[in-house]
Amino acid sequence: MREAYIQYITSVKRYSPRTQEIYADVLERFETFAGARAEECMTPQLLRAYEADLMARDMSPRTVHQHMSVLSGFARFLVQRGVLESNPVRAVRKPKMEKRLPVHYRQAEMEQYLAETAWVAESGNFPQRLRRLIVHMLYATGLRRAELIGLELQSFDPARGILHVRGKGDKMRDIPIISSLSQEISLYLNAAKSMEGVERTPSSPLLITPKGGKLYPEFVDRAVKAELDKAGIQGRKSPHALRHTLATSLLEDGASLTSIKEVLGHSSLAATQVYTHATVERLKKVYANAHPRAKKGNSYD
Repeated sequence: MREAYIQYITSVKRYSPRTQEIYADVLERFETFAGARAEECMTPQLLRAYEADLMARDMSPRTVHQHMSVLSGFARFLVQRGVLESNPVRAVRKPKMEKRLPVHYRQAEMEQYLAETAWVAESGNFPQRLRRLIVHMLYATGLRRAELIGLELQSFDPARGILHVRGKGDKMRDIPIISSLSQEISLYLNAAKSMEGVERTPSSPLLITPKGGKLYPEFVDRAVKAELDKAGIQGRKSPHALRHTLATSLLEDGASLTSIKEVLGHSSLAATQVYTHATVERLKKVYANAHPRAKKGNSYD
């Protein structure tokens, strides 16, 4: 049933290749621990023992949660097919997990980076243009890395100022793009067209490597890190942090959670609400550093 489940999350749920790999690894690890096929040993007792084994190996609570979440999804799959009567993972108490706020950069830092590298969009060489465009698109649209890679030429609609994006679960959404980004994409496409031996059709990738191939995750990660390192931006460098930066900036500038949810392609408002926590935490720091009574240690004199 493990193979059938991986096929299910691939063809029906349309999970990303990376997620499919994680699910397969977790199920294989559980079977190795149990010494039997996963569907034959999905009991609360064995699941608790597996969780304890993971924690004994000094895995973080977040990683343990991920393992149990994968097993819970597999259990639901077995229930749907009549193999199990109920989901045994629900009976397993999960370790406490510290809430992690999304990493993001200051809006002023990103605007300074874009201003200082504006010349690249018009006169930079192809690799320079590509790296800057990757950062600009991730920051200005909130795209996931896989969504950026999956964009096709026909995804770009300059007349309407829109990107047609295929997100999680194969769901389509339209993201408005500002005129400066639309112009930069057009300039990049002209540069890509001039590359020898690269034939382009509407279904061709929107962004291509200097060798004319499709972007891949490691290429995007390296581009983001190289550009943000060069800009002197501190903290962990990742495409997802740029997505978080857009969401936090939109919230601080007064956008509604519902609007941010639509831009990011979240399936529920709960996923978007994490940005309110990040904003509140930042406000607390400002309050503690600037409020006259806070600086006095909340004394009553």
